[in-house]
Amino acid sequence: MNNRVPIVGVIVVAAGSGTRLGADRPKAFVDLAGRSVLERSLSSVFGMQREAQVVVVAPADLVTEAETIAHHAAGAAASSVSVVAGGASRQQSVALGLAALREAVRIVLVHDAARALTPATVFDAVVTGVAQTASGIVPGVPVQDTVKRVDEEDTVVETVDRSELRSIQTPQGFPRAALDAAYADAALEYTDDAALFAANGHTVSVIDGHQASFKITTPWDLRRAEGMLSAVSGQAGIRTGIGTDVHAYDDDSELWLAGLRWPGERGLSGHSDGDPVSHAITDALLSAAGLGDIGSVFGTSDPRFAGAHGEVFLAATRSRLEAEGFVVGNVAVQIIGNSPRFSPRRQEAEALLTGLLGAPVSISATTTDGLGFTGRGEGVCAIATATVSRQYS
Repeated sequence: MNNRVPIVGVIVVAAGSGTRLGADRPKAFVDLAGRSVLERSLSSVFGMQREAQVVVVAPADLVTEAETIAHHAAGAAASSVSVVAGGASRQQSVALGLAALREAVRIVLVHDAARALTPATVFDAVVTGVAQTASGIVPGVPVQDTVKRVDEEDTVVETVDRSELRSIQTPQGFPRAALDAAYADAALEYTDDAALFAANGHTVSVIDGHQASFKITTPWDLRRAEGMLSAVSGQAGIRTGIGTDVHAYDDDSELWLAGLRWPGERGLSGHSDGDPVSHAITDALLSAAGLGDIGSVFGTSDPRFAGAHGEVFLAATRSRLEAEGFVVGNVAVQIIGNSPRFSPRRQEAEALLTGLLGAPVSISATTTDGLGFTGRGEGVCAIATATVSRQYS
């Protein structure tokens, strides 16, 4: 059992109302690509190399919800995180967070939950900076735009040398004793902890920040963060599923294949219409989204689907995916069997299925040169591959 007491404390400020975001709740609790802003921020905190005591400062009426989020984000380290109710201002909230830190904490990091995409490496760098210098350490990025100083009438007075300017971010790190003293002496409200710390006569140094550590303040910022998460997930963000279906020939049934009726062709047996293409696509889509398979979702024992055509399964599957936040990327299907001859109706089938799914569907067909059950003319097999991606609002 690990009985070490962390000397690093992280205060995550999540008590702001976030009125500029225009949401119906404080921004730390707003959804950001499937997880709350607070949970994403805490994921970075718990990605630090150093163990830390973590104190989340939340609105008084959301403490219980914040505890649930924090414990989920912490996982096995849940015992190291606690939640306290915030105050009327950010400065008061940080003071309440400081009061909740254990006596053993020697280095304090103060982080805005709204900077939800800050990499864990920035936290590590701030801790190292404080440990090496015993001064305040803040991350910052160079100012990219030309900055003008203006008078009360918005007339340009001078152009400021932007090489001397930095946009300051969080987490901001400080020696615990000096920060406690600075807060005890503070008579004014400051815009950040570094300003309060410096006003108490202490040195603050800037290290390299990160472009991902911008503050989510407006709906535009939230959408930007969603886009960055989508781009970061990139290759892993597109999910792939595979589905296979087989049906035996049945001379007493009519043939439905790839959503089309094939008059004069040998039919396929099945609880529904026996369309292996539609069924394989359904399985592939459900698999890609992690929503089960055609048997568990629809079931052969459900009388509603007795004799149902493929379009019923595909439309229901698309609706199910969209309800879970997924959209279909594309579908590719290969039909394996001796009959029917598929190529004359390929474009018709692809157009029908593309319309049903709202995404490109391509179909190919082949035989097995007389090998296996398909080669012996016992049935038809379809193998489908589908891609889906999650969409966030």
